[in-house]
Parts: sequence; structure tokens; C-alpha cells
Amino acid sequence: MEVALPHLVVSSGFLPTGSLLESLIHVCNEVASMESLPVIQVRNISTVIRRIKLLSSLFEEIHEMNTPLPPSSILCLTELFSVIRRVKGLIQGCKDGSSLWSLVETEIISSQFHVVVKEMGRALDILPLSLLNITADIREQVELLHKQAKRADLFVDPRELQRREELLQVMAINKEKNVKNKALVDFRKVKEILSSIGLRRSLDYDDEISKLETEAMMQAGTGGLIVVSNINNLISLVMYSKSMIFSEHEKTNEAIMKRSASLRMNNDQSSSSQSTIINIPDEFRCPISLDLMRDPVIVASGHTYDRNAIGQWINTGHNTCPKSGMKLIHMALIPNYALKSLVHQWCHENNIQLTESTSSSSSDLGRSNSIRKSCENAIDHISATKTAKDAVKMTAEFLVGKLATGSPEIQRQAAYELRLLAKTGMDNRRIIAEVGAIPFLVTLLSSHDPRIQENAVTALLNLSIFDNNKTLIMAAGAIDNILDVLQSGKTMEARENAAAGIFSLSMIADGKVTIGAHPRAMPALVALLREGTSAGKRDAATALFNLVVHSANKGSAVVAGAVPLLIDLLMDDKAGITDDALGVLVLLLGCPEGLEQIRKSRILVTLLIDLLRFGSPKGKENSITLLLGLCKDGGGEVARRLLLNPRSIPSLQSLVADGSLKARRKADALLRLLNRCCSQSHSTAG
Repeated sequence: MEVALPHLVVSSGFLPTGSLLESLIHVCNEVASMESLPVIQVRNISTVIRRIKLLSSLFEEIHEMNTPLPPSSILCLTELFSVIRRVKGLIQGCKDGSSLWSLVETEIISSQFHVVVKEMGRALDILPLSLLNITADIREQVELLHKQAKRADLFVDPRELQRREELLQVMAINKEKNVKNKALVDFRKVKEILSSIGLRRSLDYDDEISKLETEAMMQAGTGGLIVVSNINNLISLVMYSKSMIFSEHEKTNEAIMKRSASLRMNNDQSSSSQSTIINIPDEFRCPISLDLMRDPVIVASGHTYDRNAIGQWINTGHNTCPKSGMKLIHMALIPNYALKSLVHQWCHENNIQLTESTSSSSSDLGRSNSIRKSCENAIDHISATKTAKDAVKMTAEFLVGKLATGSPEIQRQAAYELRLLAKTGMDNRRIIAEVGAIPFLVTLLSSHDPRIQENAVTALLNLSIFDNNKTLIMAAGAIDNILDVLQSGKTMEARENAAAGIFSLSMIADGKVTIGAHPRAMPALVALLREGTSAGKRDAATALFNLVVHSANKGSAVVAGAVPLLIDLLMDDKAGITDDALGVLVLLLGCPEGLEQIRKSRILVTLLIDLLRFGSPKGKENSITLLLGLCKDGGGEVARRLLLNPRSIPSLQSLVADGSLKARRKADALLRLLNRCCSQSHSTAG
């Protein structure tokens, strides 16, 4: 089979698939067969499962055909595999996590489902259905699915929003309750809310408390104090509600059931059960788990935690103290014998067992199961990643071959496929460069076919996002060809993407020097700044900004006529590049030619005063920088114009009061400068 593969690639123009389809079918079946779905996010989950079932029919039919596939379809299938795995993780998270916390976070979770549906639609954009040998029914289903995914709106269940509002009101009352006002909590309402999300028995309440405690531990140190506080408030509410809602008869029956079950459980669980009943002193609670510290240890920051809790924190990759946020200079866990002695004494007085042999053996068993599952997941991830990379490499090699030897029509399609392939993922961009695509794409920039030129320049733009490729593109002699496209490309989109390519290549120091020294670079960018669409003008302005960061390029930009055009664009609301234009003007102010050109403008000062009042925070900073620079070093005429404008002083004073730190500092300096100018005028007049 390994010998036949290259023959298929060269002769047929299609790529055979490996285990990708089998992996897709398997993960689709896993999602479709999920049982006991959560009561939160019901519509989002059921909708996405229905869509995945439709895709599963497509994958099974393609697999049964056992025929080679077009290159773009392999990319699409790889993207869909990644999306479906994420869907599986989202649903599993809703199943295994706290129902109450999912209700509180319902908008965030709904947004996550919306994102994966949109990504599903984007992946289907590049699926060439017309080239696939599938039945008409499946084709219609996939086309309908594609349209639905593209226009899918974010859905947040209004009933869940209403339940959340009711829950938050109850939480607020519970947080403020004390001995005198406990009766304020409406336990019938609490029971109704909890019942609506599946919490109906006392055991359900215990399970929810356990899930909330796990969530609190996960959020500690990363979710912020407010998040952890809210989760603790929920734990308190559920525990308090459980004790008030269930009758003594129910509690007695469940206590008997739990006691008989505890005979088969470890001692650690029974002691944890007691710790929820007995009021544990705060100083004996672990700041992470909020449970009794059975084995207190001190970390490098000086804070004390339970060994298991801080061990899990460190093992998940954290290197900071959860409580203080300080970076730990070492990961040693030093036993806190004094506190451990006090904990043991308190446990003895309250008849709480601290036997750890059983619990440790139980936790070891759980840990070994967890490690085994983690290893399986890691192997699965590595396998999936390798399959995806192999598919990309095979696709790229095939397409580069078509660029080199194909007819113009085939070159156009191959360049388009590479453009799409380079659009997603740094690995894709690296692999495409490694198989030798860049020199062929550079050559195609000179093509007379508008679509070939547009696809080639856009593919190079996408490839240049990977930093190593920037050097390779420049080494392939691309600058001249890209500037040709920028100056006189066959389509406006090709010119705009050429400008974006110049911006990307000028991110590195060599790029700024090489491109800036080219005599056609600045005039071509200024021409696009004048003639381009709003997007093209923004691309040109950002490319100019990058280039004039290098001082040697500033004079060239001024000579090319950038200054008056940038000032005109400050008044062009349709262009929408006010902040970009201001940023370039600030940099050009740093060279004598630029300063002279900017001072010649009769409308700039008035525009800048208006921008001090109505501009964005960044726009205000750049406007005050320009005004201050114009008034310094012989800018008396500008200062006088500022003093004559009735809006200037109030605008500066407002900026001193409410602006950013940088804007406040510069506005204050300009006010002092204007004050000196005013004083000198009075003394001269006297």
C-alpha cells in the first residue's frame, strides 16, 4: 500500500484517506450515544448532536465508497474532527460538572456551543460536495446543515436565564442571612429551582455539593476570588437548603442507606461526611479545598495548604501560590507539624478519625485510573495530531506539484487550495513552506490571470504569519513581485492583500530595512492609501506604520506624499482609520521633513482639538502627542492657534482630569507650555 500511494497522488489528482474517516465515525458515535444528558443547555446540546448525526451519515457513506478524496476535503474532515472532539468535551463538561454552576454560567456555555457550530460551518465552506461520490439525499442534508450552521444565532434558553435570576436573588439573601433573618429564604422557591435542574433527592444535593467543591478547587487561583466566593455561596445555599427542605424521616432513611454504603467505602469518605456536619475552624481549612487539612504543608510563599490539594494544584502546571499569587521559587512541601498537632487534637476532641491508610490506598487506586485515562487521552491526541499533520503534508506536496506542472486552470485551483490550507494553524504554514511552495507562489505573482495572482499573494500573506516563513519569503525574492501586485495588481483584493503582506513581512527588523529601502514601496502604499477600499486603506496605513518605525524610512514616506493624505483621512469617517493615520503622523513627526509637512497643514490643529474631545482613548493620546510636538521647538504659530480656539483649553483640561496616564501627562505639559506662551505675549505687549 505504501508503494501504491504515490502513484495515486500523481496520476489521479486525488488523495487517499487513512484512518481519519474511521476516527470521525468513532467520535460521532461517541457523541450520538451519550446517555443521561444534562438538564442544562438541553436545546444547544440536542441541536449539535442532531447535526453531528447528519455528518456521521456523510462520513459513513464516504468510508463505504472507499475512493480517493480531493485535497480540500481532507482538510475539511480534519477540521471537523477537531470541532466534534470539542463538542464532545463541552457536553461531557455539562454532564460531569455542577448543574448550578452551569446555570450561573449559562450564557458563557451557550456562547461556546455557538462558536463550535460556527466553526463547523467554516469547515464545511471548503468541502467540495460536487466532487464527492455521494447520494443526492446525503448531499442535500449536508448542504442544509452547512446553511444552518452559517446562519446559526447564539441561543440562550430564556427559561434558564429566568431560573438563574431567581437563583441569584436567593443567593444574595442566603449570603446576607443571619440568625434573625433566616426565615427570609423562601425554601419552596429554592426547592422549585433545584428541582428544575434535576436535584430532587437528598443524595442529589450531596452529589451537587461535591461537584461544586470540585469546581471551587479548579477555580482557586485562576477564576479569581469573586468566582470562588460565588461557588462557596452556592455550596452554603445547597447545604443549608438540604437541611431545611428534607423531613427528618427522609434524612433518617437516607442516613441509613449512606451508613450501609459507607461500610463498603473508605474511612476518608466517612470522615469527610462528618466534616460537613461539624463546624471546622477556619484556620484548619485548606484555602483550596475549603476542607479540613489532614496533612498541612507549607509552600515557598509561607502559606499552608493540605498536601493533596496543593499537590494537585502544582501537578496541573501552576507555579504560583493560590492565596497570594506569588511565584513559588521552589516546589518543596514542608510539613507544618505545629498545625498538624492542633488538627489532630481537635479531631480527637470531636471524634473525627484521621486514619489515612485506607484513604491513601483508595486515592492511589483513583490516581492510577486517572493516570491511565490521561495516558489514553494523550495517545489519542498524539495519534489525531499526527494524522492531521500527515494529511496536510500529503495535500501540500500534491498541490505544489500542480503549481509546478499544471495548466493555468489547475494552478488557479491549487493556489486557492494552498491559500485555504495556510489560513488555519501554524503547523500548516510550516509544512507548506517545508514542501517548497513559496518559490512557486512567488513566481505566480507575475501571472496575467487575476485569480491566480490573487490566490498566490493571499497564500503568501497567510504563510507569512509564521515568523520563520517571513525570512524564506524574502529570500525567495518576493519583495519585488509583491510590490508589483501592490502597485498594479489585477484586482483590488490582490493589492490589499499585498499591502497586508508588506505589513506582515515588516514585522521583523530585516523586513523593515529591506522593504523601506525599495524605491517603489512607499509610493505604492501611499497610492493604495488614496485609492483603496476602507480595508485596503487600513492595510496600507498599518504597513506604513510598521515601516516608519525604522527611522531611515520616515523621509521616504514624507517624500511619497503620505502626510497630506493621512491628514485628509482624519476627516474621512467612511475609511474608519483615524487612529491608524494618527499613529503614522506621530512617527513622521520625529523627522525634520515630516515635522515641516505637518506644520504646513491649516486644518490639522482644529481636527486634533476635536479628536481630543470625541476620539478614542488611543486617538486622544496620539492627538495630544502631535499637538505637543508641533508646539515645541519653534511652534509658536501652532500655540497661538490653540490659544485662539475656544475649545482647546477645556479639551486639554478634560484630558488632564479623565485621560489615560500618558495622555494626562502630555496634556499637562501642553497646558504649561501654552501658559508660558500666553505670559510671554502679555509681557511683550506690556
